[in-house]
Amino acid sequence: MIPTPDLSHLTKDDFMRVYEPAEDTFLLLDALEEDVDHLRGLKPGVCVEVGSGSGCVSAFLGRILENEPCLIITTDINPRAVKCTESTGRQNGVLLNPVICDLLQPLKSRLHGQIDVLVFNPPYVPTEEEEAIIAQSQGEIAGAWAGGFDGMAVTNRLLDELDSVLSPKGCFYLVALKQNDPPGIIARMREEWSLDGKVILQRRAGREHLFIIRFTRL
Repeated sequence: MIPTPDLSHLTKDDFMRVYEPAEDTFLLLDALEEDVDHLRGLKPGVCVEVGSGSGCVSAFLGRILENEPCLIITTDINPRAVKCTESTGRQNGVLLNPVICDLLQPLKSRLHGQIDVLVFNPPYVPTEEEEAIIAQSQGEIAGAWAGGFDGMAVTNRLLDELDSVLSPKGCFYLVALKQNDPPGIIARMREEWSLDGKVILQRRAGREHLFIIRFTRL
C-alpha cells in the first residue's frame, strides 16, 4: 500500500487559498494505486498534472514511479498552489517541477506527443459561466471548483488538446462528476480523437457521484 503523501507542512492559511485534498482527491489516489501495474509498465518518461493544488496527487504519483527516471511536471494558475506543490514534493522526497500557467498553454509545443501520463482533477462543479471565467482569471481558490454551466468549461479546453500532447503510449486520468456526463465525454473522445475512455473507479461522496475516467489511444 502506498501511503498518502504527508501534507503536515501546509498550514490553515495555505488551505484558505489552495484546494485542500478531499473525496475527489482520495478517489484519484485510489485509482492511481489500483492502476499501479499499468503505470509502472508504461515506463513513463514524462508525467504531467494539470491543476496540482496542494501537490498531493503528483507526490503520490512520484512515489508510484519512484524507480522510474520520470520527469514530473505540474501546472496551476494559482501561484500559492505552485509553492505548495513544490514544498509537498520536498516534504515527501519527490522531485516535482511546478509551472505557473493556464492548463498546458506555454508547454504545448515542447510537450507535443511527449506526455506519457496526464492527470487532471478539474474544476467540475456546475456554476454560472461568468463565475467560472472570473475564477479562472483571478487564479485563486475558486478556480479549483467553478466549472461553468455544465462543469465542463475548463475540462473541455484540455480535452481539445489531449490528442496533441499524449504520447503514443500515453494515458490520461480525469476526475468527473455525474453532472459532467461521463458517458458523453467518453463517446466524444472516441469519436473526435480515437481515444478509448473507461471508468476505472467511481464513488458517492455525499451528494456527489464521482468518476475517474482513464483514456488511452485505440
